[in-house]
Amino acid sequence: MNFVRTILIYFITLIYFSLFQIVQGQSPKKANAALPNLVLIVADDLGYGDLGIQGSLQIPTPNIDQLARGGIQFTNGYASSSVCAPSRAGILTGKHQASFGFNDNLANSQPGFDANYLGLPITKLTLADKLRSLGYVTGLVGKWHLGAAPQFNPLKRGFDEFWGFLEGGHDYLIAKPDGTGMESAIQCNYKTPATLTYMSNDIGNESVDFINRHKEKPFFLYAAFNAPHAPMQALEEDLKLFSHIKDKLRQTYCAMVYRLDQNVGKILTVLQAQGLERNTLVVFISDNGGPANSIANGSINAPLRGQKTTLLEGGIRVPFFLKWPARLAGGQKFIDPVSTLDITPTFIEAAGGIVSKSDQYTGVNILPFLTSKTGKLPHQTMEWQYTVSAAIREGNWKLIRLPDRLPMLYHLSEDISEQSDLSLQHPDRTKSMLKKLGTWEVNLPHSIFHEPQNWRIRHLGFYDVAYQLVQPQ
Repeated sequence: MNFVRTILIYFITLIYFSLFQIVQGQSPKKANAALPNLVLIVADDLGYGDLGIQGSLQIPTPNIDQLARGGIQFTNGYASSSVCAPSRAGILTGKHQASFGFNDNLANSQPGFDANYLGLPITKLTLADKLRSLGYVTGLVGKWHLGAAPQFNPLKRGFDEFWGFLEGGHDYLIAKPDGTGMESAIQCNYKTPATLTYMSNDIGNESVDFINRHKEKPFFLYAAFNAPHAPMQALEEDLKLFSHIKDKLRQTYCAMVYRLDQNVGKILTVLQAQGLERNTLVVFISDNGGPANSIANGSINAPLRGQKTTLLEGGIRVPFFLKWPARLAGGQKFIDPVSTLDITPTFIEAAGGIVSKSDQYTGVNILPFLTSKTGKLPHQTMEWQYTVSAAIREGNWKLIRLPDRLPMLYHLSEDISEQSDLSLQHPDRTKSMLKKLGTWEVNLPHSIFHEPQNWRIRHLGFYDVAYQLVQPQ
């Protein structure tokens, strides 16, 4: 009898704790499994073709290439915006930033707008908020660019630790205690920051330090590199590696991307050294395409046409790699369109959380698509909006609408470089997609801030220039 009673008590206890875990937002399976560490590595203004794995013939990037080859390459990976701040707002919320009025890049507050809203709305939970509630220690190393006012500070947006800077760019060599703009002081809440050596190296080193200090518990590291964003500053030792490149801007850019790769390598190496590599989910992306022409950093988006600030492929299609050896076989290419908006719901569910309709994410958890648990597409359509332009992708078709011309229609699987406008050959499709795009737009809220008006004129001009569509030797 005592034996039977013991067995009954055991099963009642097991059922109780299982129900408790479900109520708390976790399934028993997820609650008992070893939670993965989560690492999000973001490059800034990286050209689509400027990695070895992406076809570069000039820049060796062995560490990023290794990450991509050992994991999953998304050949149709998109940022939700063609500029930094809106893209990052989407990444960290999982919601299309236009759905809460964060359409433009951060600049000075414009007449008629409230400067208190010049940042990621405090009503929006971030990925760090969500992961911290699931027991993760959360850290941001590098660039924030989601608001400089105190209410927007990353330490108030779910991050336990922050080493980095608040604005959109920073000098790679100089940070002054009383500095402003590109030479602003490095902020840190857990130690007194040392003098900068070279920003990319420092971000890499601080990322390694974060992993070493928190290796005993689940962690989320957001390694937000500012390379290869301006100012264009490279180490002399790296410039020598590219001395054969005569264009000084391109030479500097190549050296900066090389140094970025070396520091991505530091992160991957410490994960391996600490025995964390297998159960760490690592994602590498760029926040948008590389800038060319009058705002050039020397990047090349070939074979894509366009650049940062445009909704041509060169502005929004980005390098996008994911690796999680414990769950996903490496060496795969995923060809269906995915978005950086998918990162938040994917990380939450990987961490044992539950994503529901009430979260109102635009992004989706892409893990079931990667494990063949569903035959659906992650996204039937994707939309973009930025200053003068709006765009929609539906299957392999993409439509771009500008204010001074007829809409442009491209079939991307046959025309990745967007050279053949098919809008007049397919008027019914053009009308249908234009209507869907317009319906999406009219249901968006007002913007909570704007960029300076004259920026729009510059952006429109970038649709009319010639772009390099072949990688240089």
